[in-house]
Amino acid sequence: MAETATIARPYAEALFAMADKSGSLAQWSETLGQLAQFAQAPEMAQILGNPKVTSAQFVELFSAAGMPAEVKGLLQMLTENRRLQALPAIRDLFEQLKAEREGAIDAEIETAFPFQTGELEALVVDLERRFKRKIRPQVSLNQELIGGAKVSVGDQVIDGTVRGKLQAMNAGLMGS
Repeated sequence: MAETATIARPYAEALFAMADKSGSLAQWSETLGQLAQFAQAPEMAQILGNPKVTSAQFVELFSAAGMPAEVKGLLQMLTENRRLQALPAIRDLFEQLKAEREGAIDAEIETAFPFQTGELEALVVDLERRFKRKIRPQVSLNQELIGGAKVSVGDQVIDGTVRGKLQAMNAGLMGS
């Protein structure tokens, strides 16, 4: 992964600088998301590893949907350098740079049950107040938590789950 990140970083930084300068961060974010998803498709693994497929064929394959010239240029550069596999890492690094610019941070929220109307919004407001940054929630369900929610923001974890409380009580009882 470190090698892929090292390869992807210059591309992501150059794309971010270009998109930021032109005011098209949101458009590039969406485009990179689509390209990364396409590059990760199982069918693409065979094509990406095939030395018989030319750069022009790669670009044609990826840009069949009428991509803008800048996107075709990126694809051409990545294919000539055999770096298409780095597209997901380029997207991830681009998103990190975008989040930093926007003063935002991702929060991974695991919950035992789906949120009721307004609960997620209230949690996000509380998290934004606590971390003094815009929070981008990514919610997943995990029924093993029994109840409550577990929030990971950066390297901080807030465990408000029933499972976490039971484990803490068990540890306290065992230590006594």
